[in-house]
Amino acid sequence: MRIFSSLPLVMLFIWLFRMGNSFGTMFRISTWGESHGGGIGVTVDGCPPNLPISEEEIQDELDRRRPGQSKITTGRKEEDRVEILSGTQEGRTLGTPIGMLVRNKDARPRDYEEMETKYRPSHADFTYQEKFGIRNHEGGGRSSARETIGRVAAGAIANKILSLQQVQARAYVQRVADLEMPDLDELPSLEQVEANPIRCPHEETANKMIDLIMATRKEGDSLGGIIECRVAGLPSGLGCPVFDRLEADLAKAMLSLPATKGFEIGSGFKGTYMKGSEHNDPFESIEGSIRTTTNRSGGVQGGISNGEELLFRVAFKPTATILRPQKTVDRDGAETELIGRGRHDPCVLPRAVPIVEAMTALVLVDHWLRQAAQCDTFDFD
Repeated sequence: MRIFSSLPLVMLFIWLFRMGNSFGTMFRISTWGESHGGGIGVTVDGCPPNLPISEEEIQDELDRRRPGQSKITTGRKEEDRVEILSGTQEGRTLGTPIGMLVRNKDARPRDYEEMETKYRPSHADFTYQEKFGIRNHEGGGRSSARETIGRVAAGAIANKILSLQQVQARAYVQRVADLEMPDLDELPSLEQVEANPIRCPHEETANKMIDLIMATRKEGDSLGGIIECRVAGLPSGLGCPVFDRLEADLAKAMLSLPATKGFEIGSGFKGTYMKGSEHNDPFESIEGSIRTTTNRSGGVQGGISNGEELLFRVAFKPTATILRPQKTVDRDGAETELIGRGRHDPCVLPRAVPIVEAMTALVLVDHWLRQAAQCDTFDFD
């Protein structure tokens, strides 16, 4: 097309749209790398200076995400050791871009030779080929969930900022297939979530979930479910009107994750069964603070946080790669059959928990900085 014959114009388009690899406004991240390439990296721009942060703190979160953790996750053996390449000095951020890298060690591109010509059902093989006219078939390349390493590394920095403001985000597996844990009255501790490999803070339900995943794995199949996330200590006032509502940015963050199929906040879809008189959150004053007696809004009203606990849920589909023959087509459109190869999670939920927390932190810190820039920088009184 003639419009793309001008290199400056192409660069303008890239600057404007960032080609889908960047996220955030003031606290902005850009991830890069492929599943079976040299490694996965992220650049964090807009982080405030003088934040104390170490590779060990970032590594703690990456260890929660890494493969090979338990019998219900993929068998790929990766330590996922992070290297901070720029943006820090003597354990503190400089206010300049922070570059981080995790090198791939246990890549096996040969496992995906058959996928070079065949499209995996419910994967991004066909759509990437249609969009770019070329694709990395080795583990899905850029569309692989291994890309989320960069998000978790960046999210660890954002989480450190939140923790210093006494804000705590906690995600956990609420449901696998039709096995659902009972509602919790309080925010679970990290120790409760990490007490079992499924990351469900209800022991009885967790054991049933693990048994179901193991049985499904033996059948060569996979499962999906729901992750619930709750944030305590969030101040009121975060979020913007209309297009940049807090829940809208959270929804975009969560639905940008591989395998996600739905997002709901507060009462969510269940709220549609209620009348307004049943669903409204009445206000009350407690020791001079305005609160709500219920929290069906999930901590957000009019797109802006109201000081109550932030609560939302993310739906994940069953893992697309299964060890069963599936009908498909090749690049020429000829009908064929494909059996999943390689090492894959029979259920993505356990490893997705720290990823949901990371994306939550990235959204909240970004909106906190935007709030400070617009409303707190100048004093006009």
